Amino acid sequence: MLVHQGHGLPRAVPGPVVAKAKVERWFTAPGVRRIRLKEGGVRGSLFLPPGDGPFPGVIDMYGDEGGLTEFMKELKLEYFQDAARFLQRHPKVKGPGVGVIGTGKGAELALSMTTFLPEVVAAVCISGCSSNTVADLHYGEMTLPGLRFDMNKVSVSDTGVYDTFEALDDPTKPANSPCTIPIEKAEGHFLLVVGEDDRMWKSSLYAELAIGRLRQHGKENFELLSYPGAGHRIDPPSTPFCQVAMDRVLGVPVVGGGESKAHAHAQEHSWGKIQEFLHLHLG
Repeated sequence: MLVHQGHGLPRAVPGPVVAKAKVERWFTAPGVRRIRLKEGGVRGSLFLPPGDGPFPGVIDMYGDEGGLTEFMKELKLEYFQDAARFLQRHPKVKGPGVGVIGTGKGAELALSMTTFLPEVVAAVCISGCSSNTVADLHYGEMTLPGLRFDMNKVSVSDTGVYDTFEALDDPTKPANSPCTIPIEKAEGHFLLVVGEDDRMWKSSLYAELAIGRLRQHGKENFELLSYPGAGHRIDPPSTPFCQVAMDRVLGVPVVGGGESKAHAHAQEHSWGKIQEFLHLHLG
Protein backbone atom coordinates (compact mmCIF):
# COMPACT_ATOMS: atom_id res chain seq x y z
CA MET A 1 0.00 0.00 0.00
CA LEU A 2 1.38 3.40 -1.05
CA VAL A 3 0.09 6.79 0.04
CA HIS A 4 0.98 9.63 -2.34
CA GLN A 5 0.97 13.36 -1.77
CA GLY A 6 -2.16 15.09 -3.12
CA HIS A 7 -5.00 13.73 -5.28
CA GLY A 8 -4.22 11.83 -8.46
CA LEU A 9 -6.40 11.79 -11.57
CA PRO A 10 -6.52 8.74 -13.86
CA ARG A 11 -3.28 8.29 -15.84
CA ALA A 12 -1.70 11.22 -14.00
CA VAL A 13 1.75 10.89 -12.44
CA PRO A 14 1.21 10.46 -8.68
CA GLY A 15 2.87 12.73 -6.15
CA PRO A 16 5.74 11.64 -3.90
CA VAL A 17 5.18 8.66 -1.59
CA VAL A 18 4.58 9.83 1.98
CA ALA A 19 3.87 6.41 3.53
CA LYS A 20 3.89 2.75 2.56
CA ALA A 21 3.01 -0.58 4.15
CA LYS A 22 2.39 -4.20 3.22
CA VAL A 23 -0.92 -5.66 4.36
CA GLU A 24 -2.15 -9.21 3.73
CA ARG A 25 -5.83 -10.11 4.12
CA TRP A 26 -7.82 -13.28 3.52
CA PHE A 27 -11.12 -12.70 1.74
CA THR A 28 -11.87 -16.33 0.90
CA ALA A 29 -11.71 -19.38 3.14
CA PRO A 30 -9.35 -22.25 2.28
CA GLY A 31 -10.82 -24.51 -0.36
CA VAL A 32 -13.14 -21.94 -1.94
CA ARG A 33 -13.08 -22.14 -5.73
CA ARG A 34 -13.56 -19.12 -7.98
CA ILE A 35 -15.01 -19.98 -11.38
CA ARG A 36 -15.37 -17.51 -14.23
CA LEU A 37 -19.03 -17.48 -15.17
CA LYS A 38 -20.28 -17.28 -18.76
CA GLU A 39 -23.80 -18.69 -18.74
CA GLY A 40 -25.94 -17.43 -21.60
CA GLY A 41 -25.72 -13.66 -21.31
CA VAL A 42 -24.72 -13.70 -17.64
CA ARG A 43 -21.15 -12.74 -16.72
CA GLY A 44 -19.48 -12.84 -13.34
CA SER A 45 -17.57 -15.04 -10.91
CA LEU A 46 -18.98 -18.05 -9.08
CA PHE A 47 -17.52 -18.80 -5.64
CA LEU A 48 -18.04 -22.38 -4.48
CA PRO A 49 -17.16 -23.46 -0.92
CA PRO A 50 -15.67 -26.91 -0.32
CA GLY A 51 -18.02 -29.79 0.37
CA ASP A 52 -21.17 -31.11 -1.23
CA GLY A 53 -23.53 -28.52 0.25
CA PRO A 54 -26.13 -27.45 -0.50
CA PHE A 55 -25.35 -23.87 0.53
CA PRO A 56 -27.33 -20.60 0.51
CA GLY A 57 -27.01 -18.81 -2.84
CA VAL A 58 -26.26 -15.08 -2.89
CA ILE A 59 -25.71 -12.69 -5.81
CA ASP A 60 -23.20 -9.96 -4.92
CA MET A 61 -23.37 -6.68 -6.85
CA TYR A 62 -21.76 -3.30 -6.44
CA GLY A 63 -22.33 0.12 -7.97
CA ASP A 64 -19.58 1.94 -9.82
CA GLU A 65 -17.00 0.19 -7.59
CA GLY A 66 -17.78 -3.15 -9.25
CA GLY A 67 -18.83 -4.49 -12.61
CA LEU A 68 -22.05 -2.53 -12.97
CA THR A 69 -21.76 0.48 -15.26
CA GLU A 70 -24.04 3.18 -13.86
CA PHE A 71 -23.90 5.24 -17.05
CA MET A 72 -25.78 2.62 -19.09
CA LYS A 73 -28.72 4.02 -21.01
CA GLU A 74 -31.05 1.32 -19.73
CA LEU A 75 -31.06 -1.90 -17.72
CA LYS A 76 -33.15 -5.03 -18.24
CA LEU A 77 -34.17 -6.90 -15.11
CA GLU A 78 -34.34 -10.12 -17.14
CA TYR A 79 -30.52 -10.19 -17.12
CA PHE A 80 -30.53 -10.34 -13.33
CA GLN A 81 -33.35 -12.88 -13.37
CA ASP A 82 -31.22 -15.14 -15.56
CA ALA A 83 -28.44 -14.90 -12.96
CA ALA A 84 -30.87 -15.73 -10.14
CA ARG A 85 -32.25 -18.72 -12.05
CA PHE A 86 -28.76 -20.00 -12.81
CA LEU A 87 -27.88 -19.86 -9.13
CA GLN A 88 -31.21 -21.43 -8.18
CA ARG A 89 -30.55 -24.40 -10.48
CA HIS A 90 -26.99 -24.99 -9.32
CA PRO A 91 -26.62 -28.35 -7.52
CA LYS A 92 -24.66 -26.77 -4.66
CA VAL A 93 -27.28 -24.09 -3.97
CA LYS A 94 -29.86 -24.87 -1.30
CA GLY A 95 -32.81 -22.90 -2.61
CA PRO A 96 -35.66 -22.57 -3.18
CA GLY A 97 -34.94 -18.83 -3.22
CA VAL A 98 -31.70 -16.89 -3.50
CA GLY A 99 -30.45 -13.69 -1.90
CA VAL A 100 -28.77 -10.58 -3.25
CA ILE A 101 -26.43 -8.01 -1.73
CA GLY A 102 -25.63 -4.69 -3.36
CA THR A 103 -24.05 -1.31 -2.67
CA GLY A 104 -25.07 2.03 -4.19
CA LYS A 105 -26.63 1.33 -7.60
CA GLY A 106 -26.34 -2.37 -6.77
CA ALA A 107 -28.46 -1.86 -3.64
CA GLU A 108 -31.20 -0.21 -5.65
CA LEU A 109 -31.12 -3.12 -8.11
CA ALA A 110 -31.36 -5.49 -5.14
CA LEU A 111 -34.57 -3.72 -4.10
CA SER A 112 -35.98 -4.11 -7.62
CA MET A 113 -34.96 -7.76 -7.88
CA THR A 114 -36.67 -8.65 -4.60
CA THR A 115 -39.73 -6.65 -5.63
CA PHE A 116 -40.24 -8.13 -9.09
CA LEU A 117 -38.40 -11.47 -9.22
CA PRO A 118 -39.93 -14.45 -7.37
CA GLU A 119 -36.55 -16.17 -7.33
CA VAL A 120 -35.08 -13.52 -4.97
CA VAL A 121 -36.31 -13.75 -1.37
CA ALA A 122 -33.78 -11.65 0.59
CA ALA A 123 -31.90 -8.44 -0.19
CA VAL A 124 -29.08 -6.64 1.62
CA CYS A 125 -29.13 -3.03 0.43
CA ILE A 126 -26.08 -0.96 1.43
CA SER A 127 -26.20 2.81 0.87
CA GLY A 128 -28.88 2.53 -1.79
CA CYS A 129 -31.74 4.66 -3.06
CA SER A 130 -35.43 3.80 -2.72
CA SER A 131 -36.04 4.93 -6.31
CA ASN A 132 -34.55 3.78 -9.57
CA THR A 133 -31.72 6.12 -10.59
CA VAL A 134 -29.91 7.23 -13.75
CA ALA A 135 -30.73 4.34 -16.11
CA ASP A 136 -34.28 3.30 -16.98
CA LEU A 137 -35.09 -0.19 -15.68
CA HIS A 138 -37.19 -2.54 -17.82
CA TYR A 139 -38.93 -5.80 -16.93
CA GLY A 140 -41.30 -7.15 -19.54
CA GLU A 141 -43.72 -4.33 -20.33
CA MET A 142 -42.85 -2.44 -17.14
CA THR A 143 -40.44 0.51 -17.11
CA LEU A 144 -39.12 2.39 -14.10
CA PRO A 145 -37.54 5.67 -15.25
CA GLY A 146 -34.34 6.72 -13.57
CA LEU A 147 -33.92 9.74 -11.32
CA ARG A 148 -31.41 12.09 -12.88
CA PHE A 149 -28.27 13.72 -11.53
CA ASP A 150 -27.88 17.48 -11.91
CA MET A 151 -24.17 18.11 -12.35
CA ASN A 152 -24.76 21.80 -11.67
CA LYS A 153 -25.40 20.81 -8.05
CA VAL A 154 -22.00 19.11 -7.70
CA SER A 155 -19.51 21.16 -5.70
CA VAL A 156 -15.73 20.91 -5.96
CA SER A 157 -13.35 21.61 -3.07
CA ASP A 158 -10.10 23.55 -3.33
CA THR A 159 -8.27 20.21 -3.42
CA GLY A 160 -10.28 18.98 -6.41
CA VAL A 161 -12.61 16.59 -4.55
CA TYR A 162 -16.17 16.41 -5.88
CA ASP A 163 -19.21 16.43 -3.56
CA THR A 164 -22.33 14.87 -5.16
CA PHE A 165 -24.55 14.94 -2.04
CA GLU A 166 -27.13 17.34 -3.53
CA ALA A 167 -26.88 16.19 -7.15
CA LEU A 168 -29.56 13.47 -7.33
CA ASP A 169 -33.04 14.75 -8.07
CA ASP A 170 -35.46 14.72 -5.12
CA PRO A 171 -37.36 11.39 -5.08
CA THR A 172 -40.18 12.92 -3.00
CA LYS A 173 -41.24 15.30 -5.78
CA PRO A 174 -44.60 14.19 -7.26
CA ALA A 175 -43.09 14.35 -10.74
CA ASN A 176 -40.55 11.70 -9.69
CA SER A 177 -43.05 9.20 -8.28
CA PRO A 178 -42.81 6.94 -11.39
CA CYS A 179 -39.16 6.30 -10.42
CA THR A 180 -40.11 4.87 -7.01
CA ILE A 181 -39.50 1.14 -6.61
CA PRO A 182 -42.81 -0.41 -5.43
CA ILE A 183 -41.15 -2.49 -2.71
CA GLU A 184 -44.47 -3.03 -0.95
CA LYS A 185 -45.11 -5.72 -3.60
CA ALA A 186 -42.14 -7.79 -2.41
CA GLU A 187 -42.74 -11.09 -0.63
CA GLY A 188 -39.09 -11.28 0.40
CA HIS A 189 -37.17 -9.49 3.16
CA PHE A 190 -34.91 -6.43 3.16
CA LEU A 191 -31.88 -5.47 5.26
CA LEU A 192 -31.11 -1.77 4.78
CA VAL A 193 -27.61 -0.64 5.78
CA VAL A 194 -26.74 3.07 5.79
CA GLY A 195 -24.04 5.39 7.06
CA GLU A 196 -25.42 8.57 8.58
CA ASP A 197 -22.43 10.55 7.22
CA ASP A 198 -22.81 9.27 3.64
CA ARG A 199 -21.78 12.19 1.41
CA MET A 200 -22.22 10.37 -1.90
CA TRP A 201 -25.97 10.80 -1.63
CA LYS A 202 -28.75 10.85 0.97
CA SER A 203 -28.90 7.13 1.78
CA SER A 204 -30.34 7.69 5.28
CA LEU A 205 -33.26 9.62 3.79
CA TYR A 206 -33.78 6.97 1.11
CA ALA A 207 -33.92 4.24 3.77
CA GLU A 208 -36.53 6.25 5.68
CA LEU A 209 -38.59 6.60 2.50
CA ALA A 210 -38.40 2.85 1.84
CA ILE A 211 -39.43 1.98 5.39
CA GLY A 212 -42.24 4.52 5.31
CA ARG A 213 -43.58 3.01 2.10
CA LEU A 214 -43.47 -0.52 3.52
CA ARG A 215 -45.23 0.50 6.73
CA GLN A 216 -47.84 2.46 4.80
CA HIS A 217 -48.80 -0.86 3.20
CA GLY A 218 -48.71 -2.81 6.46
CA LYS A 219 -45.39 -4.51 5.74
CA GLU A 220 -42.73 -5.23 8.38
CA ASN A 221 -40.42 -7.34 6.20
CA PHE A 222 -37.36 -5.17 6.81
CA GLU A 223 -34.49 -4.44 9.17
CA LEU A 224 -32.48 -1.21 9.35
CA LEU A 225 -28.85 -0.80 10.38
CA SER A 226 -28.00 2.91 10.62
CA TYR A 227 -24.49 3.92 11.70
CA PRO A 228 -23.54 7.39 13.00
CA GLY A 229 -20.24 8.59 11.55
CA ALA A 230 -20.15 6.00 8.76
CA GLY A 231 -19.85 6.99 5.11
CA HIS A 232 -20.97 5.54 1.77
CA ARG A 233 -18.71 2.54 1.18
CA ILE A 234 -19.61 0.12 3.98
CA ASP A 235 -17.48 -2.82 2.85
CA PRO A 236 -16.53 -6.03 4.70
CA PRO A 237 -14.41 -5.53 7.85
CA SER A 238 -10.67 -4.85 7.57
CA THR A 239 -11.23 -3.14 4.23
CA PRO A 240 -9.34 0.18 4.15
CA PHE A 241 -11.43 3.24 4.98
CA CYS A 242 -11.78 5.55 1.97
CA GLN A 243 -13.32 8.91 2.75
CA VAL A 244 -12.53 9.95 -0.83
CA ALA A 245 -12.37 7.55 -3.78
CA MET A 246 -12.13 7.72 -7.54
CA ASP A 247 -15.52 7.46 -9.24
CA ARG A 248 -15.34 5.19 -12.29
CA VAL A 249 -18.15 7.00 -14.08
CA LEU A 250 -17.10 10.59 -13.44
CA GLY A 251 -13.38 9.83 -13.47
CA VAL A 252 -12.75 12.21 -10.56
CA PRO A 253 -12.23 11.85 -6.78
CA VAL A 254 -15.60 11.92 -4.97
CA VAL A 255 -16.17 12.28 -1.24
CA GLY A 256 -17.95 9.33 0.34
CA GLY A 257 -17.99 10.70 3.88
CA GLY A 258 -17.45 9.00 7.19
CA GLU A 259 -14.99 9.09 10.08
CA SER A 260 -12.42 6.30 10.24
CA LYS A 261 -13.20 4.76 13.66
CA ALA A 262 -16.99 4.99 13.32
CA HIS A 263 -16.84 3.67 9.76
CA ALA A 264 -14.66 0.73 10.78
CA HIS A 265 -17.17 -0.13 13.51
CA ALA A 266 -20.00 -0.04 10.96
CA GLN A 267 -18.13 -2.41 8.67
CA GLU A 268 -17.37 -4.87 11.47
CA HIS A 269 -20.85 -4.80 13.04
CA SER A 270 -22.83 -4.89 9.80
CA TRP A 271 -20.85 -7.84 8.43
CA GLY A 272 -22.06 -10.11 11.22
CA LYS A 273 -25.63 -8.84 10.91
CA ILE A 274 -25.60 -9.35 7.14
CA GLN A 275 -24.59 -12.99 7.55
CA GLU A 276 -27.25 -13.53 10.23
CA PHE A 277 -29.90 -12.03 7.95
CA LEU A 278 -28.96 -14.16 4.95
CA HIS A 279 -28.78 -17.38 6.97
CA LEU A 280 -32.17 -16.60 8.54
CA HIS A 281 -33.96 -16.12 5.23
CA LEU A 282 -31.99 -18.50 3.00
CA GLY A 283 -31.47 -21.32 5.49
